[in-house]
Amino acid sequence: MAEHGGNLDKAINTYGGTRSDWIDLSTGINPHAYPIPAIEPQYWTDLPDEAAALKLIDSAAKCYHTNLPILPMAGAQQAIQTYPALMPKGRAGILTPTYNEHDLQLKRHGWDVFEATSLEALSGYGLAVIVNPNNPDGQEFTQSDLLALAKQVGLLVVDESFVDSNPQLSLCPHVTDAEDNILILRSFGKFYGLAGLRLGFAIGAEALLDKLAAQQGSWAVSGPALAIGAQALADTSWTDAMRDLLSTDAIRLDNLALSAGWHVKGGTSLFRLFEVEDAASWQERLARHHIWSRRFSYAPNWIRLGLPPTGGWSRLETALKG
Repeated sequence: MAEHGGNLDKAINTYGGTRSDWIDLSTGINPHAYPIPAIEPQYWTDLPDEAAALKLIDSAAKCYHTNLPILPMAGAQQAIQTYPALMPKGRAGILTPTYNEHDLQLKRHGWDVFEATSLEALSGYGLAVIVNPNNPDGQEFTQSDLLALAKQVGLLVVDESFVDSNPQLSLCPHVTDAEDNILILRSFGKFYGLAGLRLGFAIGAEALLDKLAAQQGSWAVSGPALAIGAQALADTSWTDAMRDLLSTDAIRLDNLALSAGWHVKGGTSLFRLFEVEDAASWQERLARHHIWSRRFSYAPNWIRLGLPPTGGWSRLETALKG
């Protein structure tokens, strides 16, 4: 079973309270959500139409600086659940440790999955997976290295779910039509703080996206998601200001953790990974203050925190102090 953040029900069942009592820092979802705009009633009452989808795709293409085909999906998670069926199953390599849904979904489709600890170790696989920047440690990979790796594998999947806060890292502007064995996954909900909207994108060769589209079926993305996504992706003023705010918040979170004796392991501006003496005891300590965090079964000294909302910083500081 995959391990996830966002499992606040588990915390409530153990430590009590209601959702309104808790600060959920177990995910990397932006606590400063994009303000939901008023949208026309037909986006709620009518089936999603092609014009709305094309408007969203145009906004995404401009935001991501790509001329490649784009397929809107019900979150990057839907893409992760479907891309393993793009080609005959075989040997897949995943750069680890990373988001464990890739491993789970590939195995569900019958792939033989192997862990790799470097880009070079992925050479020769039928399918290779890179999360860039990586979750949970924030490791980054250059476009030139990823393009070189693509020549050594059957299909390269690059999960860019957390790249929006550092767009210079994205592979999207650097992939051409000739590089038809690269599939890029993008999340909308994380950076824009609207995870419940369930919107994401697959970007790559038309032949790859046609297969994904056939798997997801008709009307996979809701009308409200099409409308809100198109507006948000085109709102460059909000995006630029948010990147600055998230960067400031990430530094603030690091400083709080350092003052508690934690060590910064890495992360992005949406989540920070720390090394502590005993992550389980720290998670329990925070939970008694109704603050939920993310631990990792494979690394008992790692704990990950998302950014607190504006009113949550003092509670976190108090919890870290005792």
